[in-house]
Amino acid sequence: MPRTVQETRTSLSPGDVLEAARRYFVERNSLYPAFADKTGPTFVTFRGQGTEEIVIAVAPDVVGTRVTGSTYLFDQQLARFFTTLPPPATPVQA
Repeated sequence: MPRTVQETRTSLSPGDVLEAARRYFVERNSLYPAFADKTGPTFVTFRGQGTEEIVIAVAPDVVGTRVTGSTYLFDQQLARFFTTLPPPATPVQA
């Protein structure tokens, strides 16, 4: 079953995460590009092949920024984007 919601944390600011997502999905994903559809101060949505949607939301967190992504078909691309983000400032305690 595909992963439809993924989450990570990073030391980047919320705005920097959203800008990194815009660059990543338009410039680095040549086989399955997705283009920014809607944006706000805490989210960006993209449309890709077959109008598939990718949603990325950000929220301040005690260690930086919590990043949540949701998609049905682009789960692998979303996971790869998350690996490009720097880790949080301090380790997250379980």
